[in-house]
Amino acid sequence: MNDKLRASAAAAALALAATGLLPAAAEAGPAACPTLKTSDGWYGENKARIDALIADHCHDEDGRKPLAVFDWDNTVVKNDVGDATFYWLLRNDRIRPPRAGDWSTTSRHLTPEAATALGEACPTGVRTLPTATDTDCADELLAVYGSGTTTGGKTAFTGHDHRRMEPQYAWLAQLLHGWTTRQVESFAAAARAENLAAPQGATQQVGTSRVTGWVRYYEQQRDLIGALQRAGFDVRIVSASPEPVVDVWAKGVGVDPSHTLGIRNTTDQGRLTSHLKGCGTVRDGEDTMITYIDGKRCWINQDVLGVRGPAAERVQPAARRQVFAAGDSDTDVTFLRDATGLRLVLNRNKNELMCRAYDNGDGRWIVNPMFIEPRKQKPAPYPCATTGYTATDGTPQPVRRPDGSVVPDQQDTVF
Repeated sequence: MNDKLRASAAAAALALAATGLLPAAAEAGPAACPTLKTSDGWYGENKARIDALIADHCHDEDGRKPLAVFDWDNTVVKNDVGDATFYWLLRNDRIRPPRAGDWSTTSRHLTPEAATALGEACPTGVRTLPTATDTDCADELLAVYGSGTTTGGKTAFTGHDHRRMEPQYAWLAQLLHGWTTRQVESFAAAARAENLAAPQGATQQVGTSRVTGWVRYYEQQRDLIGALQRAGFDVRIVSASPEPVVDVWAKGVGVDPSHTLGIRNTTDQGRLTSHLKGCGTVRDGEDTMITYIDGKRCWINQDVLGVRGPAAERVQPAARRQVFAAGDSDTDVTFLRDATGLRLVLNRNKNELMCRAYDNGDGRWIVNPMFIEPRKQKPAPYPCATTGYTATDGTPQPVRRPDGSVVPDQQDTVF
């Protein structure tokens, strides 16, 4: 319902109420559309544009809830809940060794060099790895997960589609093998409590390294999610962290686990395996697509829109797609581009995302500084015309518009 119709309906309701023929509960007319409660942290006209979008779709009467989709890490919270959980697992001896000590079973993309390094650093014949005290094992796991290399500098992962899979992210979910979903949720809850209680800027010791030790919800995003929900939007989370971890954190902004999408393991007799659920043309256990770049589109189409098979990997008709989307990284580019109303980008200086947001060909992109510890202005332009895009084989290429033209380099202007 547009503003004129709302105003007309409200005036008619008041006139009828004056005759005494309208029940008291209806005298106020339709409920006012919610708006964002806080202005702090919003750049320029961003808050006003979001409020206008909400008003345009508030309590839509076509029988379909408008869809809003948020990335999680560094979009709804500051810092990464997957990282926070991984550090907790290492500090609390909660990673199980692989079957027969064969680390290649933990990821089809793990290189032989990485499997050997992990096998040499970590013991076998134990129920869980003693990473709280065994710094060699903890350091090797941390290097492979965090940098994608061994402690000796060897490449840890290879052979993947760089638009559908990030093996380092997937590996965290795969290292949860042997635990139940409920147990993983308890680990995530413990990590959440520690990271929320820690002071901003805190670090923690993992192996021989100091790593980030705190996470915070962005109050502006909690406010936005609440406003969208009150306006009748279907709010979803899509994240490249393990789904049981995201489920625990999403409750803190009022999003039910049934509305989260993350990396999903297959299960065997109720316990997680080192294999992953598939989407589109990727079958369960093939482990070649996660909720990452194009994979985020696939899972939204499959699990939210009900599109199955090869069609889940393709752009859906505009009337079915998300109206609003929010993200902070190149991993979010595809589902953000699919949004038909507004695309909110938190500026973390990510090349492809910022190239597309600043190019803003259809006027639907809005850029905002991070709400906590915003980045300073990137001094050099984003290399959109040369290397801003990562191809499926990992090679850097120009960022292109839908018509094939190259996006020119972009200056960083929102910081």
